[in-house]
Amino acid sequence: MPKALKVSLLLLPGPGLVAVVMAMVLYRAFAQSFGLYDFGGEDTLTLAHWQEVLGNRRFWSALRWSAYIATASALLSVALAYPLALWLRRPFRGSIMLSALIKAPYFVPGLVAAFLLINVISYHGFVNEVLVGLGIWDAPKRLQNDRQGYAVIGLQVWKQLPMAFLLLSGAVAAIPDPVLHAAKDLGAGPMARFRKVVLPLTAKAMQAALILIFIGAAGDFSFQSVAGPMRQNSMATLMVQLQGASFNDWNGSAVVAVALMVLSLAGALALTALVQIATRLAARIR
Repeated sequence: MPKALKVSLLLLPGPGLVAVVMAMVLYRAFAQSFGLYDFGGEDTLTLAHWQEVLGNRRFWSALRWSAYIATASALLSVALAYPLALWLRRPFRGSIMLSALIKAPYFVPGLVAAFLLINVISYHGFVNEVLVGLGIWDAPKRLQNDRQGYAVIGLQVWKQLPMAFLLLSGAVAAIPDPVLHAAKDLGAGPMARFRKVVLPLTAKAMQAALILIFIGAAGDFSFQSVAGPMRQNSMATLMVQLQGASFNDWNGSAVVAVALMVLSLAGALALTALVQIATRLAARIR
């Protein structure tokens, strides 16, 4: 038996099972969006559910909002994690403690983090009380459920930063020192070494971090429902509203789910292209 076939058979129980389950879920969502597997009525193959959802302004508003939150969260998380990964590449006194603090959000569930943030930024929360006590503000201000979504983005960055840091720190640590020394001997300064050596060798890790954070933030429900604007839906909260007791529109919810998958795929492709373009442009700068 060929070696490649043996490896494939060994991997089949793990990735194979995951692939089968994912295929079943995707098929079910697509089928429901076209009227099949209807929990509340008869199965009817139709485009009516797509027409109804796509004609709803709330859907397009939720799509734009989720894309905005996901893009901002991914870019900010990587922008913060990258310099931290470079800084902590070489161990120094206290570096282990700093790495542990960066990874700490992994031990806090997302919903718990959202409620903790509310205690900090609520009308009578820690921030307002301190700023009013110091005389910086005359009266408390509303920071919770802001229209710009800064609270949601802040939570996403806080939660997703450890994953970006782990991916980027692993890629940065894998760069051989002789490669950097050779670039230095050839006259490359710190910025040139970063643009022509470090960035190309860590581009795949950066790309993976951006995509994973984008997908996670686009489909997030807990942060949006607790800290997001009161009158603004994300794709996840819109799905819940459509299939709630008052609407019971499971097929419409499936349409939103499929649209969320398309958004995730489009975001992944766009971020991949962005990383590739940035890497090429950086390498051309003299």
